[in-house]
Amino acid sequence: MLNVVLVEPEIPQNTGNISRTCAATGSRLHLIKPLGFDISDRQLKRAGLDYWHLLDVRVYENLEDFFSKNKVGQLRLFSTKAPRTYTEVSYEDECYLVFGKETKGLPEELLYAHPADCVRLPMIAEARSLNLSNAVAVGVFEALRQLAFPHLKGWGKMKP
Repeated sequence: MLNVVLVEPEIPQNTGNISRTCAATGSRLHLIKPLGFDISDRQLKRAGLDYWHLLDVRVYENLEDFFSKNKVGQLRLFSTKAPRTYTEVSYEDECYLVFGKETKGLPEELLYAHPADCVRLPMIAEARSLNLSNAVAVGVFEALRQLAFPHLKGWGKMKP
């Protein structure tokens, strides 16, 4: 199982989309307060639609609370400031993929405390960043690809 960590997410639609990605992939979602919305926000649930019963979501007061309640092994901190790309590292089962808030990203003190764990998504120099929900999906599916998509359905309904 992967762990997706959102540090102070601000936009309910992004978190709703990320919730759906987590539910569909069997990933656990960790939300670090303050949140820019109410967890029961209608827009948040709307984006997740009928997937909420599949979601394992946990909420924490702050980063200290998160680290005190979880035995965090491998971290992957996603940041536009990171020197390596997300494909240059390996991902282990139970890895924590950590993403920052939409307007500011992850706190710099967290990045500098874990420089070897920082990764970025490549993009053109003129682009500031990808949408948070898109960045999470890219990170989650790269980790799952490396882990050979454990416990995920590997077939479709098309007939050859």
